[in-house]
Amino acid sequence: MRNFAVPTKDQVSPVNQTIFDNLYKALGFVPNLYATIAYSNNGLSRYLDYQNAKTSLSNKEKEAVNLIVSQVNGCVYCQSAHTAIGKMNGFTDEQLLEIRKGGSSFHKLNALVALAESITKNRGYAHAHLVEAFYDQGYNNENLVDLILQISDKTAMNYIHNLTKVPVDFPMAANI
Repeated sequence: MRNFAVPTKDQVSPVNQTIFDNLYKALGFVPNLYATIAYSNNGLSRYLDYQNAKTSLSNKEKEAVNLIVSQVNGCVYCQSAHTAIGKMNGFTDEQLLEIRKGGSSFHKLNALVALAESITKNRGYAHAHLVEAFYDQGYNNENLVDLILQISDKTAMNYIHNLTKVPVDFPMAANI
């Protein structure tokens, strides 16, 4: 398989160099997966706009979706990144593992995680009882659309890493 080196700032377009500077200011580093997206002159800005768009899901809900989708898709990079981000959003190690295993002890979050897992595993389809459980927990049509968009966001990143295998630059997530 082709070896994907992580591009450095001087190897990307001027637009992406500016984004690298902004990421460095905000995060203290440029994550390898973001840097890899910068192979595309427009991909990184397009992706970051999509990722940072407003949503009806809370940060914790987004991280729960990111974790279960990354688990289903076998993306070690995103499992690791979102374990770290999940901790920053208030999840415990136990809760993060629970989510990656497809559930949560919080009923509303459990319905979200179960539906996200089903949609991901079934390529856009889901078991009807999981959709009903999602609505029964107080979610609405806006939340369903935002869930699907969040799944698509994370699936794209999972696919990029699964094909490029760039080094993980976050603490490695536990194997489950």
